[in-house]
Amino acid sequence: MSLEELLLAQAGVLTRTQALAHGVAARTITRRGSSGAWSSIHPGVYLVGGHRFTDEARVRAAWLWGGGRSTVSGPSAAFWHGVLGRRGFRIDLTMPRASHRRRPPGVFLRRRDLEPEERGVVVTGRALSVLETAPVVANGAQFLDRALQRHISFTELHEAYCRAAGSRGMGPAGVMLVACADRADSAAERLMLRLLTGAGFSGFERAHPFGPFTVDVAFPASRVAIEVDGWAWHVDSERFATDRRKGNALVGAGWTVLRFTWANLAEEPGEIVRTVRAALAHATAA
Repeated sequence: MSLEELLLAQAGVLTRTQALAHGVAARTITRRGSSGAWSSIHPGVYLVGGHRFTDEARVRAAWLWGGGRSTVSGPSAAFWHGVLGRRGFRIDLTMPRASHRRRPPGVFLRRRDLEPEERGVVVTGRALSVLETAPVVANGAQFLDRALQRHISFTELHEAYCRAAGSRGMGPAGVMLVACADRADSAAERLMLRLLTGAGFSGFERAHPFGPFTVDVAFPASRVAIEVDGWAWHVDSERFATDRRKGNALVGAGWTVLRFTWANLAEEPGEIVRTVRAALAHATAA
């Protein structure tokens, strides 16, 4: 493989060792690094002029710095698998426990012995990548919900969690996994009840009967209904249709219907409290 072919395959990134192996003299590498023709990304890793520093280049640069025993993991592995598409994700590398390399700026290191899979760069499997990413990205509950809807099964996630249980970051991941496993949405409803109680609300009921339906949480005196959608990944078409019929019936009877998801509960509790308070105040004034 020529140097040009290597650069094309590696998104414009290469190591000093690779450059030397392709006949670039040491003094030439030093001169190009000093002049800015080659941008130093990490110690011994360069982005060659004329190539954009893309997300792929960011991931490859970190892996090339880490060497063959390193594994791209966490959000950067989720990006590599196509599960995380947004820019600005952090770069995680997993190194063997025996490794003592000091991390360069901008790279988050985990130390764990893995059984990696090969895909150009070495990355953690899709399930472990999702588990490591959900607790550390903004809107992690939404990320996990989308991953379960589009990319991976709950069984795969659970098996990956069992293999990694006890390692760094798996505590928060386990909490999220238990919550999204609760198919009756009772975990989300319990969280809603704790949120309302903690905010000082009173006069609400759980599982309030309304004709042939049951309202998740209701303020009967104010005719304010709260529906907790929980995790979207396991909502089937029949449940979806029933929820819409119930909502229409409530609105037709003069109720205010508020809908919140698990992601809202986990990430926007203050906004939920403000919304409920405003709905109750409006109902009282009406």
